[in-house]
Amino acid sequence: MPNLTDPKLISGNANKPLAEAIARRMSMHRGMNVGLVDARVERFNDGEIFVEMFDNVRGEDVFIIQPTSNPANDNLMELLIMADALRRSSAQRITAVIPYFGYARQDRRTKARTPITAKLVANMLVEAGIERILTMDLHAAQIQGFFDIPVDNLYASPIFALDILSNFKDQLSDVMVVSPDVGGVARARELAKRINAPLSIVDKRREKPGEVAEMTIIGNVEGKTCIIVDDICDTAGTLCKAAEVLLENGAKEVHSYITHGVLSGPAVERVTNSVMKSLVITDTIEATDPVKNAPNIRIVPTAPMFAQATLNIWNGTSVSSLFETETLGPIYEGLYSV
Repeated sequence: MPNLTDPKLISGNANKPLAEAIARRMSMHRGMNVGLVDARVERFNDGEIFVEMFDNVRGEDVFIIQPTSNPANDNLMELLIMADALRRSSAQRITAVIPYFGYARQDRRTKARTPITAKLVANMLVEAGIERILTMDLHAAQIQGFFDIPVDNLYASPIFALDILSNFKDQLSDVMVVSPDVGGVARARELAKRINAPLSIVDKRREKPGEVAEMTIIGNVEGKTCIIVDDICDTAGTLCKAAEVLLENGAKEVHSYITHGVLSGPAVERVTNSVMKSLVITDTIEATDPVKNAPNIRIVPTAPMFAQATLNIWNGTSVSSLFETETLGPIYEGLYSV
């Protein structure tokens, strides 16, 4: 009989600190050591990716931890090649833990003769032998339907709620949650409900892609501590502009909670020089040195949630239970008072 006593974790190069943190948390939860599979993920001189595993994975339940963040194509190829290597090594089940699912913004055809790349990536992952996906805050929830395999989509809002209740406990009566656009209202409403706060919306009009011509605030933000919530912050232009408009409309101060800190190009400089008091992101994408050194950017960990979700998948128990504060609170009790 194959040895199924432990889940096996393997990491690519996209976010090794997160993979190691997940392994440590799983070790704490189980009371025994859970380490990463001994493997090498390297490149030939021409850029081709090569994967070799030194541990036996035959008959094992294996979890590949690999966000497909920048460089998206390299990290995606690493994930596909690791999955192929595991399949050919007779792993019993392969689960891809993709904290940040790249290409998620290409989930539909916005104009003629354009691709739906999120669906293409879904097909590639399934074809490589992946049998289950674990991710966080998909940019578009319908991407789950692009897969014919189970997809568990975790949410950062329960973690954000714990953080807000801990850091804004003396001014909760003045807190207002703000959606930076109409499309993010459901996400903002979910967080507002968790912390029992009112909701406001920034309605933006674009003249052309990437350029915001006008912003209008829906709701009264005067005297409020505004918390903007969104799933992705890329160049931070719209986010910083929204913070300015909120202050112009009477907000007392502005903070932002963003799940995936892509923060490309001038983003870190914009955030540092912006009127925002703080930007809180998760560690789904490995932080660069400028992000770590930015005075008003703070990172909250997702490893406790991913570790518990991985264990729940492995032992066949509920993943959705992690959406509840009663379940998630004890997991984060070392960080936040519950």
